[in-house]
Amino acid sequence: MSIHTIPLSILDLAPIVTGGTPAASFRNTLDLAQHAEKWGYHRYWLAEHHNMPGIASSATSVVIGYVAAGTEKIRVGSGGIMLPNHAPLVIAEQFGTLESMYPGRIDLGLGRAPGSDHIAARALRRGLGSNGEDFPEQLNELRHYFNPTDESRAVMPRAIPGEGLSVPIWLLGSSGFSAQLAGHHGLPFAFASHFAPDFVLPALKLYRDNFRPSAELEKPYAMIGVNVIIAETEEAAKFLATSQEQAFLNLIRGRMGQLNPPVDSMDGLWSEQEKMMVRKQLSFTIAGTKATVRDRLNAILEETEADEMIVVSQIYDHGARLRSFELLSEIVNESREAAQ
Repeated sequence: MSIHTIPLSILDLAPIVTGGTPAASFRNTLDLAQHAEKWGYHRYWLAEHHNMPGIASSATSVVIGYVAAGTEKIRVGSGGIMLPNHAPLVIAEQFGTLESMYPGRIDLGLGRAPGSDHIAARALRRGLGSNGEDFPEQLNELRHYFNPTDESRAVMPRAIPGEGLSVPIWLLGSSGFSAQLAGHHGLPFAFASHFAPDFVLPALKLYRDNFRPSAELEKPYAMIGVNVIIAETEEAAKFLATSQEQAFLNLIRGRMGQLNPPVDSMDGLWSEQEKMMVRKQLSFTIAGTKATVRDRLNAILEETEADEMIVVSQIYDHGARLRSFELLSEIVNESREAAQ
């Protein structure tokens, strides 16, 4: 298995940089999606986060529609919608609407985490509804809205639009819970190894061991998240990567902020213990030249046997972010040519 043999996708956190605005972030998101389509990326996903000053995609379904309207063929979806924050009927209607507008291009990735802190979770009325423990029941309810049975029609409202539409449902996770659930239902599974790398191999094994063929999938299909930052030199890539390191350092400290510009050195910004914690959490991060990234991605693929990779690139400068994704597409094309 090699990087040129699998689909490559993008997870965009719609970063708001220091001194920037959500409006600028959305313009950058659409620009990146349009370039990604041209460069041959398979999917473009956006994530639901709340009360985070550095992430603009809180109204995830709206941003998905914006990106889908500005592109032509790339798949667009959620990575993911945090289902316990919402009534399943609303999500079925929203994604039924998106699928009706952009047929054959919409993905519905689902998670059960809050995507926020406790204050935002309360503001989302999460405590009045689901705390995540009934996620399997919510998933079943959501699936019934898309594919109702005679029994469900008698007791449930109809999702219009949504009913009868084929919207691929993915389960996302950073532990074994969603891995087992995805396997049980025969759904594709995406693991958040870009921020929770330690459990990726056990989670993928749980998924594959528990997989039951379904109408959606005959065999397991697993996607993994990887942080990738590519530049013309190793030094330039590592410089760009300090923005992401600062973001994770702030998360460890419980400080939410915008994406900071890169720095020449992280020394003096973190303690040795914090450095170890950040580096551990970012162990599925590759920052370097095309050669470095190619070799590491192929090693990760060999280790995980993933069917697809979804790439996150938290880079402060939009031009450098575009260039990183362009260089990654070049790696794939060059690997394909070498294999022919």
